[in-house]
Amino acid sequence: MNTILIVDDEKYSLDILADFLKDEGYNIIEADTGKKALKLVKSNPPELVLLDLVMPEMGGMEVLEKIKKINSDINVIIVTQSGEISDAVSAMKLGAFDYVRKPINGDELLLTIEKALKIQYLSWEVKRLRKKLGEEIDIVKMMGESSQIKKVLKQVELIAPTNMSVIIQGKSGTGKEVIANLIHKKSHRKYKPFIAIDCGAIPETLIESELFGYDMGAFTGANKIKEGKFELANEGTLFLDEITNLPASAQAKFLRAIEEKEITHIGGKKSISIDARIIATTNINIFDAVNQGVFRDDLFHRLNEFRIMLPTLIERKEDIPVLARIFLEKATKELKKNIYDFTPDAMKLLLNYSWPGNVRELKHAVKRAVLLEQSDYISFNVLDLEISQMLDNSKNNSLQTHIRKIMEKGASLLDIEKEIYKDTEREIIIKILTKVKFNKSKAAKILGIDRKTLHSKIKLLDIEL
Repeated sequence: MNTILIVDDEKYSLDILADFLKDEGYNIIEADTGKKALKLVKSNPPELVLLDLVMPEMGGMEVLEKIKKINSDINVIIVTQSGEISDAVSAMKLGAFDYVRKPINGDELLLTIEKALKIQYLSWEVKRLRKKLGEEIDIVKMMGESSQIKKVLKQVELIAPTNMSVIIQGKSGTGKEVIANLIHKKSHRKYKPFIAIDCGAIPETLIESELFGYDMGAFTGANKIKEGKFELANEGTLFLDEITNLPASAQAKFLRAIEEKEITHIGGKKSISIDARIIATTNINIFDAVNQGVFRDDLFHRLNEFRIMLPTLIERKEDIPVLARIFLEKATKELKKNIYDFTPDAMKLLLNYSWPGNVRELKHAVKRAVLLEQSDYISFNVLDLEISQMLDNSKNNSLQTHIRKIMEKGASLLDIEKEIYKDTEREIIIKILTKVKFNKSKAAKILGIDRKTLHSKIKLLDIEL
């Protein structure tokens, strides 16, 4: 029901117009002064205002100007006497939608109101769609520009219009939920709910009630009916973050639900039809989870209608400067600071760090650097502090990680030694280069090698300069 604010200092005219429009199905609020009208526009914004042009204290022209300053989207129809047409035209130049003359013709007024509301709805819809398009463009921009990301975005374009289930696989911080949201926004389900559930954050005893809901009296404390995530996502998308954390009992019931397209509340007897697209993520190799018996083989094949693999940040190094500058722009706005870019040495530091936490870690590192930086550019010293701390935190796990990765390939002890030596050598060279601010002559002297040998090692070990 559309709300119309009627503003008129003549009580008789106000009451007649209000009764007429109430009978036509509109919700009416009234004001007999300009000041009262402005308070109502702020506290209870109407879709439309019928504004008398001639009023004491604050005239219609002044009220119109102030309404437009408060909310330019509210359409205003001027109500005027026949002798005040020139003033009504002036009001339209100030932003009034149209005018009607007293004595008011009911049919003419209803047509004008209907037209104003229709145009307003279309204007709001255009703004909403532009905002939505802008959000999608921002999401795509935030992903980066590398060939790996362009491949992922092409896969999103292909799969989004379908109803196929999707598994998104990638390390923590690579943007799995961002891709899931983008698939939903580009699908025909975009106006329906996107319901997320973190499979690793819910206790095993509660996972089934979260997914399927429960009836009143199903267990102690169940004093009302609760809808599960499947119902909430009906006709939309159900997003399961880290699906391999689902307990075995829930996996079986989950499989049955998506195959039969119906669920039953815990403690309930009635079957409830559901239609939800499934998008699931995992930060481990899902094939390994299946082979190890952690994840059901039949559920995997049911969900694996399409799979998207997200690269780590270090696998797409060319995106680091792009993303770093996007995060810099956002952080400076949020923290109200004027920082324009990174110094060359600071950018080299970003490019040479391994980013085990991926895009999420980069975002946090840039934000902390913005907070600490006192100049107009993110400096080497501020980032060196941040990244040194991150290196210390991740170093303890690096040896075990490399050994595990090599062992998975069936490598020999000699291979393991070579890999560890190469990784350690790279870390030492980066550390020395960082300390001397990438002065290769100084670094070579500290390392006890000539400049040509250092240059060869930099190229071999893929170190950015």
